[in-house]
Amino acid sequence: MIQISESAAIKLAALKKEEGKTEETPLRVEVKKGGCSGLSYKMDFSSEAKEGDQVFESNGQKLIVDGQSLLYLIGMTLEFSGGLNGKGFVFNNPNATKNCGCGSSFNV
Repeated sequence: MIQISESAAIKLAALKKEEGKTEETPLRVEVKKGGCSGLSYKMDFSSEAKEGDQVFESNGQKLIVDGQSLLYLIGMTLEFSGGLNGKGFVFNNPNATKNCGCGSSFNV
């Protein structure tokens, strides 16, 4: 299961509106090789699920993950932080054994 926090759901809804996407447009999250810790997160709005994808819904937002990325993301919560130290999406991933300072790169 993958969760989306309330703050991340609110930010995703605002981004969809800014980009002219419908409220039903899901967010696709993928894990790619690269980044300073070995693996990195990639997010974009997707129009549809592909064969082998898993679809999760949390706080009114849909999230799509491909089968291979799901191995790295199971149990993750996507959050949004807007504090004094910067704004951005935060991946609270229990599978990550090492994270870099930028928050978008990890290793297992």
